[in-house]
Amino acid sequence: MAIAAAVGSPVFSPTITMLPRQDKVAIKIGHLSSGSESSETAGCFRGCASSTLDLESPPFTVTRVHRTSSALKRKRPSKINIPLPESSSTCCLLNEREDASRGRDYQADLMQDQGQGYSVYCKRGKVRARMEDRHCAGVDIGGQSKLAFFDVFDGHGGAEAAEFCAKNLLENVVDEVSRISEGEEDGMKEAVRSGYLRTDSDLMREKISGGSCSVTALIRNNDLTVSNAGDCRAVMSRGGVAEPLTSDHRPSREDEKERIQHNGGYVDCHRGIWRIEGTLAVTRGIGDSNLKKWVVAEPETVILRIKPECEFLILASDGLWDKVSNQEAVDMVRPMCMDSSLLSACKNLADLSISRGSLDDVSVMIIHFRNFV
Repeated sequence: MAIAAAVGSPVFSPTITMLPRQDKVAIKIGHLSSGSESSETAGCFRGCASSTLDLESPPFTVTRVHRTSSALKRKRPSKINIPLPESSSTCCLLNEREDASRGRDYQADLMQDQGQGYSVYCKRGKVRARMEDRHCAGVDIGGQSKLAFFDVFDGHGGAEAAEFCAKNLLENVVDEVSRISEGEEDGMKEAVRSGYLRTDSDLMREKISGGSCSVTALIRNNDLTVSNAGDCRAVMSRGGVAEPLTSDHRPSREDEKERIQHNGGYVDCHRGIWRIEGTLAVTRGIGDSNLKKWVVAEPETVILRIKPECEFLILASDGLWDKVSNQEAVDMVRPMCMDSSLLSACKNLADLSISRGSLDDVSVMIIHFRNFV
């Protein structure tokens, strides 16, 4: 069984006025073999190809300016004290490099992975101090060539909940599904629901703050089961036409608003964004113990047969969907998908969202169905 679960790292990103010129920081992604993985990092980017990434926006940039005028010297600003980021023992660093001259660590602010029939690309949002998105993928689960599981998580209130989900949801769902006979649609939906709720319950016992939205895709003998809790979304290309397979769980959705109000909560709109109790902008997710009365982990699930016209599936966080429409995403991916350039397609979608002003973390996963039918 091949399983990959991406885990991020804290990155401090202070606000500083920059001069136009910027230095680039090159970070090398190395190999993590199963023999050297610790219990904290098991399953993280296994088999990831070595590549070099240019981070256009490192935590801060030093611009060298030659001052030849006495007037410029008199206008030199006072020294800026930049606090060091707190270390986190629970995070598996994708990559880091110590710069002794600055006394701090550089940590990768993007993640990428690819495996049999899928690719994923995640990039930290410009206003985020640390990457809060996660993902996991499993193919040939239990030696079954027709069983695969994929997931994208969008954490909020910290990365710990999303990280916990990346390490546990796959196992919990697959364990429940293994007890269901093929073709039992109602049983499959209940199995996925039980996997979500078990993960939520386990996270509550760990007393982890914050929460995470989730979208999952399980492929079993040509059947596709897609579930979501929150505003991560799944969109399928059916002959080039975008077909959304999930519906975002937000307070602006009338049925979700009624459910919350029926349970004694309230939703309001501030600066164009609807929120529960004036705080959270999603109505379902794993975790969120302080809002558990209204934020439920129960997913909505759809099951369909993978037919020849079903080409590929896009799983992504709202960092993408807030700036890119379903059909735009399919139109951009489709030509590249035919050339098996899945990773490049993921990156192009993320870059498109960022170019349109997305400040949120952006995670994009593409699954090509031809590898699983």
